[in-house]
Amino acid sequence: MKSFQDRINNVSRGGWIRAGIWSTLYVVFIFWVAWGDWLSLLWLFLLPLIIDAFTTKYINYGWWRKYKDTKPALYTLCSWIDAIVFALVAVYFINLYIFQNYQIPSSSLEKTLRVGDFLYVSKMAYGARVPQTPLSMPLVQHTFPNWLGGGKSYLDKPHWDYKRLAGWTSPQKGDIVVFNFPAGDTVCSKMQNPDYYTLRYYYGEALIKSRKDVFGDIIVRPVDRRENYVKRCVGTPGDSLQIIDNVIYVNGEREPEREGLQFNYFVQTDGHLFSAKYLDKLGISLADRVQVDATTWHFPLTQAMKAALTQNPHVSAIMIEPQEQGGAVYPLGHNEWTRDNYGPVYIPRKGDRILITEDNYWLYKRIAEAYEFQPMTIGEEYEFTMDYYWMMGDNRHNSADSRFWGFVPEDHIVGRPVFIWLSLDKDNHKIRWNRLGNKATGR
Repeated sequence: MKSFQDRINNVSRGGWIRAGIWSTLYVVFIFWVAWGDWLSLLWLFLLPLIIDAFTTKYINYGWWRKYKDTKPALYTLCSWIDAIVFALVAVYFINLYIFQNYQIPSSSLEKTLRVGDFLYVSKMAYGARVPQTPLSMPLVQHTFPNWLGGGKSYLDKPHWDYKRLAGWTSPQKGDIVVFNFPAGDTVCSKMQNPDYYTLRYYYGEALIKSRKDVFGDIIVRPVDRRENYVKRCVGTPGDSLQIIDNVIYVNGEREPEREGLQFNYFVQTDGHLFSAKYLDKLGISLADRVQVDATTWHFPLTQAMKAALTQNPHVSAIMIEPQEQGGAVYPLGHNEWTRDNYGPVYIPRKGDRILITEDNYWLYKRIAEAYEFQPMTIGEEYEFTMDYYWMMGDNRHNSADSRFWGFVPEDHIVGRPVFIWLSLDKDNHKIRWNRLGNKATGR
């Protein structure tokens, strides 16, 4: 067996360089993760293993390489295992701490972000979260695909407390944000849209539990294993927000109208049938083309699209969709607000102490019970332990957002989309080349 001095003498210059690079990256990463929690510095005890892997090689990780000529089958098998393990570990850490891919599944942010857009989402912008369920399969949010047998893709234990690493900023008004769906803590396995709490409001808990053939099993998920949503941040901690006739007011000031903002309208015609080519040019997707009767159509429209339709000689009237069609809003069953006229609501920030009254109890009750796990009593002050945000879609009448399920806690924030790296048109299955590389920050 070689002595330590012999091993040191046999280390190549490249070995020392690689050891220095990887050791530096590891130390920087550990200090980043350990900031504010110095017990995590114990991970530095693994540093000698990294140095050894490139220099003295007391631990022979590549023992199987010597069998390349004598046992090719073993060599090939170990090569594949080595490559797969390295790839899974690399993907796991990249997805947790640096960035992840996200595909836009719904039209809630049309026309800003389109269904079929693939986003590069930065975890470092708002600070990456330390995983709360660390033992999980990379690239799978909560459930294995059917071809892998289905079932949970993570283990409930160990479960770590919420911690966020240092980021460049926090979500600002106007940012487009990816976050874990707050109402996704409880889901019906066979009917996940609408969410469990909306289903319970309309159908009752007893019916949901008795009709597993319709609703399936009731599943509880930890924060970081809930579905990912993407919306625009319209309210930040400490803001007061109100919606009046579809216009957002924050701290009493009217929010500027964005170019891609759209609402649902009923379009009255003289019986004329709009051609597919005309609607394509207008920007109305196939899924949004609804003919109500012989003379009435239903479309989501931006102001520019509405103006273009107004100039059409076959259009006699354009009426915005009535607010009653939006259904009940948060907190369900405890207000007379609507989708188009909502609030006012105060968005709590960490450290705020608010007197809980009969008027605001139901507004903040879920925060205490589901996010902060502490008692809340009418007539007493309640101190909030996290920052909260208000998220909404630009496609206002086709967006399941904070108006329907409430506040987004800071521990649900995933990251900020940076740019679109791929965009597939759901109508014709072609690549939308003009969207590739476009910014997705919402600014």
